[in-house]
Amino acid sequence: MYEQISHSLLNEILDELKPEIRRQNLRHFYTRLGANFYAIHSLFDQLYGNREDFRQKIIELVEVLASRYIERAPELEQIDMARERDHNWFLSEEWVGMALYADGFAGSLKGIKKHLPYIQELGVNMVHIMPMLVCPEHASDGGYAVSDFRDIDPRTGSLKDLVKVANALRKRGILLTLDVVVNHTSNEHQWAKRAREGDKKYQDYYHVFPDRDIPDMFEETMPEVFPESAPGNFTFDEQMNQWVMTVFNTFQWDLNYSNPAVFIEMVDIILYWANRGADIVRLDAVAYLWKKIGTACQNEREAHLILQMMKDCCQVTAPGVLFIAEAIVEPFEITKYFGEDAVIAKECEIAYNATFMALLWDAVATKNARLLNQGLLSLPDKLNRATWLNYVRCHDDIGLGFDNLDIKKAGYEPVPHRKFLFDYLTGAHETSNSRGHPFGLNQKTGDARISGSLASLVGLETAIENEDEAGVDRAIRLILLLHGLILSFGGIPLIYYGDEVGTVNDYSFKDDEHKAGDSRWIHRPRMDWERTEKRHQRGTVENLIFDGLKKLIGVRKTIPAFADFNNRQLINVENEHLFVFLRNHPEKPGEMLLVVANFDSRPQYLDLSDLSKQLRVHGASLKDLASGESPVVHRQHLVIPPYRFYWLTDQ
Repeated sequence: MYEQISHSLLNEILDELKPEIRRQNLRHFYTRLGANFYAIHSLFDQLYGNREDFRQKIIELVEVLASRYIERAPELEQIDMARERDHNWFLSEEWVGMALYADGFAGSLKGIKKHLPYIQELGVNMVHIMPMLVCPEHASDGGYAVSDFRDIDPRTGSLKDLVKVANALRKRGILLTLDVVVNHTSNEHQWAKRAREGDKKYQDYYHVFPDRDIPDMFEETMPEVFPESAPGNFTFDEQMNQWVMTVFNTFQWDLNYSNPAVFIEMVDIILYWANRGADIVRLDAVAYLWKKIGTACQNEREAHLILQMMKDCCQVTAPGVLFIAEAIVEPFEITKYFGEDAVIAKECEIAYNATFMALLWDAVATKNARLLNQGLLSLPDKLNRATWLNYVRCHDDIGLGFDNLDIKKAGYEPVPHRKFLFDYLTGAHETSNSRGHPFGLNQKTGDARISGSLASLVGLETAIENEDEAGVDRAIRLILLLHGLILSFGGIPLIYYGDEVGTVNDYSFKDDEHKAGDSRWIHRPRMDWERTEKRHQRGTVENLIFDGLKKLIGVRKTIPAFADFNNRQLINVENEHLFVFLRNHPEKPGEMLLVVANFDSRPQYLDLSDLSKQLRVHGASLKDLASGESPVVHRQHLVIPPYRFYWLTDQ
């Protein structure tokens, strides 16, 4: 957009750029900068326009964008231009992701490179390597307490190793996702060390206060994220003799984005990793970026402005790179991280669908889809050029933050229903064989979350221990059912490493005093590669899960209706045990595919006559694309076996 004031300033900035920048061939850079500068200037002005150094800082920002563009490899620039031409590329049904820790999955980055054939064998073509930057050994928060944003933890490998992995992935057509922790640093980061030494410049990188007056004002409305392990939101630093905002842990200092220098530093870091081969950057804890007295300091408007400006800046230098918003917030808040007041995503193109994940676990525990159906009605439509990450498990816990109104509409009372779910998933309920563990218990409110691997949560661990063949079969069916839904719901399915072979809880974390207090380590395993070889032994648990999932992934990639163009319609059916929705071909709306899932331990029936208006259903012609079989239909009633799902077509 052309606007005189901003473009007059842009012309002045370009005249003042460092000579080494002006001498470069920056044709594509200038085109993108011109297209995005009005937005960048407007946002920068809203956040920092009252500062005396406004002009100096926006010049610094443009110089960072230009410098990183100059450093960008020609191969990456070619990818940028290809993705600009095919701007909906990431909405395709072909993408299937896997999240993994480098050390847990393969010991190191070199190990990941060695095991790429395994990843490709499964059908995965997007790999999210969890945080692996330099962190203090015993205060890392699983890699999210970063002490150096520009280097790899030597226990994992080196920058050279990462570049080799990125190149190997690119040759195989696999996308690379890397984390940038944008909300905080470790208290051992160089910025924090300089702040401790009394450097005012770096104290301004954080929220630092000489006494408790202002921190106490913040505490009046700020919730505690980890009340059990890190109560309160401020920590007194004895060396600095001041209070520091530490929302997540005492050793994680929150960055102060009211300081433009912090914003420029973090944009530079995002582009640094884009230039090392990241196709997608996962921005951690984005809901917390802006702190304001009298608020919860979450989901503030300024946090969205920061993300919009980060996206505009990245579009100038590395437009082929996507952002993932790690914002585990209420359904009506989460879609805002795609960007508001825009047709296309102007913040993050991808967001975690934590709502869907939690609702799936409710359906597993209750054996019905009442809350699943009701809760998804509260999930707003996403923007056209945005998509979900759908997952069953991840490195983090399972929260039960359902909307109380949805719980009541589903026929439950909120407090006892959450208590039932907690008891069920931790194995305390008499009907449960789940092996989840409590996490983040809040003694003040009684709220708690759940840790545990997928296999242990669905009862596989218990069944194997008890030599219960029926229990093993049930658990495998549930694992495939849950993955069948994330593969078909709409978005990018994200598999958590180890789930593809039924990895159970890892209790060894209890032997490490630095991990024993955090039950999330129970589902951050080290892959047993001897055990994974059993995937080739017919009839083993590993074989049944791996081959079942591999087949589903392969079929998914052939179904255009699974591309994510808001082409999903939830279907309300009378049978509460069933979860049913339609997907239509994005270019041929008349071509429909019906997804039906049964969460109950007994066969269930779907009256096909109820769907005659949405789907041209003729029982005899139905085919399940997931299995290649024709399902049983009796007098226009589709029979769905226990813990089974169908991808049905009548074409």
